[in-house]
Amino acid sequence: MIEDTASLPGYSIFRHEESDQAPDLSRQAVMYPSARDPIVVPLPSNWQSVGPARLLRSLSTWPKEKVETWKAVSQVAPTLTLEDLDVTERIARTNPKIIEVCREIGITDMSKVFFDAWAIGFDHCWGFERRLQQGLPYYRNSPMDNQYAHPLDFSVVVDTETEEVLAIDVRHVNGERTQVLLEEHNYLPEFIKESYDGTRLRPIDTTQPQGVSFRMQGNELFWAGYKMHVGFNYREGIVISDVRIHDQQQQRDRTLFNRISVVEMVVPYGNPDPPHQRKHAFDVGEYGSGLMTNSLNLAVIARAKSIISTQSLLRPTTSNYAFYHTFTLDGTYKLEIKLTGMLNTYCMHSSESAAPYGTEVAPRLNAHNHQHIFSLRIDPEIDGRNNSVLQSDVVPSDAPVGSQENPFGNGFYCRKTPLRTSEEGASVYCHETSRAWDIINPSSINPSAKKPVGYKIINPNWPPLLAKPGSMVCKRAAFARKSLWVVPYKDYELFPAGDYVCQSTGEEHLHNQTVVDWVARNESIENTDIVCYIQFGLTHFPRTEDFPIMPAEPVSVMLRASNFFEKNPGLWVPPSSVCVDRTSRDAFCANEGKRGCARL
Repeated sequence: MIEDTASLPGYSIFRHEESDQAPDLSRQAVMYPSARDPIVVPLPSNWQSVGPARLLRSLSTWPKEKVETWKAVSQVAPTLTLEDLDVTERIARTNPKIIEVCREIGITDMSKVFFDAWAIGFDHCWGFERRLQQGLPYYRNSPMDNQYAHPLDFSVVVDTETEEVLAIDVRHVNGERTQVLLEEHNYLPEFIKESYDGTRLRPIDTTQPQGVSFRMQGNELFWAGYKMHVGFNYREGIVISDVRIHDQQQQRDRTLFNRISVVEMVVPYGNPDPPHQRKHAFDVGEYGSGLMTNSLNLAVIARAKSIISTQSLLRPTTSNYAFYHTFTLDGTYKLEIKLTGMLNTYCMHSSESAAPYGTEVAPRLNAHNHQHIFSLRIDPEIDGRNNSVLQSDVVPSDAPVGSQENPFGNGFYCRKTPLRTSEEGASVYCHETSRAWDIINPSSINPSAKKPVGYKIINPNWPPLLAKPGSMVCKRAAFARKSLWVVPYKDYELFPAGDYVCQSTGEEHLHNQTVVDWVARNESIENTDIVCYIQFGLTHFPRTEDFPIMPAEPVSVMLRASNFFEKNPGLWVPPSSVCVDRTSRDAFCANEGKRGCARL
């Protein structure tokens, strides 16, 4: 094995692709597992041989370092490493045929040609016998020039193991090549600092003169009554486990979530012209969001009213993502993702129009329509392991105006529908009814509301997957078809698009099951140990304002306490000494005749 320690500080990657499936906390370990419990069950790890395209899967027992099983897994491919991604550009730049393709449009210096390496999805003409990538080429006028202003009119397919170029797809329009766009569109300071205006804004400093409010003990985080374990792995990035909160009324720690992580995302592009149909990146499963993380931006931020754990993800393609896992004093958990980075661009022939599948963000520069759909995995433990899910829809009263039940016609209520099986747990958001979902514990009743304690999933930001049924995108990204999946917990079932996403087909596979396969078992999800997969995101129609670099576009999902506490759980927080509500005090003072008093 060849160790690559340059990919991520403090994290070693072996050429034999160690640990392709991030381990989940197993229910086999203890009855109520937490991050504090030792791992005593077999954990999976995968090894990819350097030569032939085959993958070996082993089950090992930690910390005894004993290999339980060892077998080959066919018709799958492991996650691409940063080392793999470097191969595409290295071999493409020196390939004689690619050099000739570049020379035809006036490029003679190949050091100015750069290739973005993407996973290829799946192509039946190549099958499973090769590890493949596609390379999207760009040109730079200078070393730090924005290459996305100069896309080239071809793409390549390479085998990263044999290091050979398998295909060069050159696009002709009316029998002509599209010439290189040389106009620069830069955003780095060295190019645009003359246009800076430092007189409009003044600096803002946030300080904590008495020190921070949180405490770290190893990987455990303590803040304002919260306790949680903050972990990190190469595939999911940040993993938050064993989340508990101290209930001031009951004077005890109560469990909220066993495990939280972003387990998949897909970015399908909407231009049907070849080769763009191959653009649908799975950033978690194909590349590993942990491997693509900028570790310098990893942080825990404790503000006055919230604790935030952040992760900055740098995609191997174009977009960048910042993940903000936020817990607030009222018991709310919110995941906000801010999308920025560069648009994926393509050159336009002078006779072409960008519409309807893209926007001309600069002269002859087309940015294609696309979607970003994330999958948040919530392993709930709402006051205990056994939970259920209720679907909540806001509906008007069925009783007509003038009836005894609804005399003035203004009645409405929340209709609760229990989701009893995993097939019923496959649900979509409904804007007309402000649909939400309550994760409840049927065995724990709120004494005031007389209802089961719960947490409400608030997810209006679900964009339906726009790829047609039967398309490769729809097959491979089946998890994105629903805004919610609820399945019973099972060891080793973690990733909704499968353990092996690279070159997957989305079809049934013995060693690569997806959330669709788990749902097909149609098992009970009532009053049992369940897992929720929440899909959310946005559909992006590029604008000129998104070029050359995109402003941050936020999207979020929230889980809020719903009859979990007996009253507002933040009442223990004293008012800030520098932020006292004097307006209401002056308006409603106790001394009659004092200025500002409200009089009846």
